[in-house]
Amino acid sequence: MFKENFLWGAASAAYQVEGAFVADGKGPSIWDRWAHIPGKTYGGTNGDVAADHYNRMEEDVRLMAAMGLKAYRFSIAWTRILPDGRGAVNQSGIDFYNRLINCLLKEKIIPLVTLYHWDLPQCLEETYGGWLSKDVVSDFTNYAEVCFKAFGDRVNHWIVINEPNIFTHQGYSLGIHPPGMENEAAFIKAYHHTALAHASSVLKFKALGLEGVIGSSIAFSPGYAKSNEAEDRGALEKYYEMGPWLFMDPYYKGTYPKEAERYYTRLGQWQKVSPDDLKMLKAAAEVVDFIGVNYYQTAMLAYNPQDGVGQAEMNTSGKKGSQKESGVPGLYKFVRNEQLDYTDWDWAIDPDGLRYGLAQLKKRYGLPVLISENGLGFFDEINAEGEILDVARIKFLDAHVKACLEAVNEGVDLIGFCVWSFTDLLSWLNGFRKRYGLVHIDFEKKTLKRTPKASYYWYKALIESEGTLDADGFINAQTKGDTGCII
Repeated sequence: MFKENFLWGAASAAYQVEGAFVADGKGPSIWDRWAHIPGKTYGGTNGDVAADHYNRMEEDVRLMAAMGLKAYRFSIAWTRILPDGRGAVNQSGIDFYNRLINCLLKEKIIPLVTLYHWDLPQCLEETYGGWLSKDVVSDFTNYAEVCFKAFGDRVNHWIVINEPNIFTHQGYSLGIHPPGMENEAAFIKAYHHTALAHASSVLKFKALGLEGVIGSSIAFSPGYAKSNEAEDRGALEKYYEMGPWLFMDPYYKGTYPKEAERYYTRLGQWQKVSPDDLKMLKAAAEVVDFIGVNYYQTAMLAYNPQDGVGQAEMNTSGKKGSQKESGVPGLYKFVRNEQLDYTDWDWAIDPDGLRYGLAQLKKRYGLPVLISENGLGFFDEINAEGEILDVARIKFLDAHVKACLEAVNEGVDLIGFCVWSFTDLLSWLNGFRKRYGLVHIDFEKKTLKRTPKASYYWYKALIESEGTLDADGFINAQTKGDTGCII
């Protein structure tokens, strides 16, 4: 059984839903700038308006309350609080998040606050290169402290940084996110600075003596070897050392995997870690409260020779099967898992991989886990009656919730599950076509009308049942909402 007071939640991110990108004193973020550079985003889409959550926040919270949501995970836009990333506080930004938090609490919805979901202040990028400079650590910690003091009397769940492994890799190695660099050494340096910012903020939170728990969220894709051949098993081991453990260990053990350090040192790309840095990382790892996990898929790994495949463009079209093999020459490559189905964006659908991954995290770190993101992005369709019968999403979530229950029964301390996402929103690489929401947003006609989908009512029934499984499973739960939509 799931524990009492389990956090049945849904999630969003400021840039992807808020809009109002120049309202009420907000400063520009790197995404505000990047999305206005021709050719940088899918179809030229941007978050100027997004889902207009900034102006429709009360309406969105009412929809959350109507479905019985227990927790809402949202991010604070750094530049709403500190328009230049440092210096004077913008009271209008404080006021907005105060209203949001108070609205949630009034409806008995627990706010899960993410301090950073990729929207670095543009001013800091221009001043010292953003995450490439260690100066960002003190500026980030100051921003975190402002938020802790402004909202910490009501917010008891904090996620410091969301998916640092994704935004640093895509921004500094692949060049498809801001700042658009393709430099592996820059990626390693930027990632180290995210770990220091996380550690410094965790220690600041603890020093302030605030009630609550704090951690960060890492995108986690557990892996399998393609075969039992030694070369494929070796590829899997290298994947973990250069991937999941490289990203999680500094956050949750206060160290770096030795194999990753040796590999990047040989290439002249390793970021030298000072004794003071290690001391900070270790100190934070000893007091951090939970691991945030964003889980969408697993990876199948195979041997990749030195002259093998390198990086390949990601499938951003939604044309299933268009993703080409990619990898790191001499280490591993990602191959298709023939045992699994894939989404239109070629993401492997593997609910049991979540159970398997949670067991790995329990063994390696021994910390409670919050599933801070899990969901399915695909093309929604509206029928003649105006309903969105997103059965594929229901089946996806149903199977992953069952996998969570299996993990709990195996001893994993799971504190919550957040669907990505509450409403449809702007996808960083796929614009408005790739939909994740429990609530449909009319982006096509630009009315931004909110319409609960079938998955909204399914999740409502799941929450009401407190996640209990009957003989037929969640998927057959019958519920009817205001729209008349029946699952």
